[in-house]
Amino acid sequence: MTSSPLKIGFIGLGIMGAPMAGHLLAAGHQLFVYSRGKLPAHIAQSSATQCVSARGVAERADIVFTMLPDTPDVEAVLFGEGGLAAGLAKAGSTRKVVVDMSSISPIATKQFAQKINALDCDYLDAPVSGGEVGARNATLSIMVGGAPEVFERIRPLFEVMGKNITLVGGNGDGQTAKVANQIIVALNIEAVGEALLFAARAGADPARVRQALMGGFASSKILEVHGERMIKRTFDPGFRIALHQKDLNLALESARALGVALPNTATAQALFNSCAAHGGKAWDHSAMVRALEKMANFEIGQTAG
Repeated sequence: MTSSPLKIGFIGLGIMGAPMAGHLLAAGHQLFVYSRGKLPAHIAQSSATQCVSARGVAERADIVFTMLPDTPDVEAVLFGEGGLAAGLAKAGSTRKVVVDMSSISPIATKQFAQKINALDCDYLDAPVSGGEVGARNATLSIMVGGAPEVFERIRPLFEVMGKNITLVGGNGDGQTAKVANQIIVALNIEAVGEALLFAARAGADPARVRQALMGGFASSKILEVHGERMIKRTFDPGFRIALHQKDLNLALESARALGVALPNTATAQALFNSCAAHGGKAWDHSAMVRALEKMANFEIGQTAG
């Protein structure tokens, strides 16, 4: 842990936020939390102080982390009625810090940072990759945008929650890196799904094909983890398709603004859209393969005729 306990706020105690907050508690820090829903049991039974609003968290904590689903959620927590901004003020000579670990719009992030800076406080965008497993195991990759001196102040807390921690650049650049990450992940899921579907339809054992590919140049974390999900049909999230749709929307909207074509990202989004249309918004994103299977009228694991 850091040299002495810190007063830390945490807002957004979902699938990933709850274990992340738990790691900060386990490191010995004083935690102030706010949740619109029921607190997870391990947080409710801990030494964490439950606040009645985001403002209450900001008034008590020197550093506040947010881990929320989408851009409007972050904006509401920051600037809505009873939001963080209303409770932010210098703690003596120390500037308070807001650290948004959600995956949201890079453009909106820059605007949020300017508003928080105007309150004489600091702002970092620090989206993560690694999913529920990375959150639970404190092995998240953390992509940070903000001032170097603020990053160095918060780095020990990032190290409690993750392993690969990178200052990408200024505010908004962390979110840009996360969007790029989600493009790569989606396209890899699509590639693994196509490959295993092809192999299974051709009559090969997809589990053995995956095992063979794991030893070659096609090996990847997606093939390892999500390839196994596709074969075993374990599509409980994980990372929900609805959230990956949101991230690819950010990619496509930003690309449109920049005049950049992302044709394969658009295809991956269309496959996610197909899954959602069949009731799959809450499926793990590895279930993208189900859209490919419907087009092929064949399911991985089915005996090829």
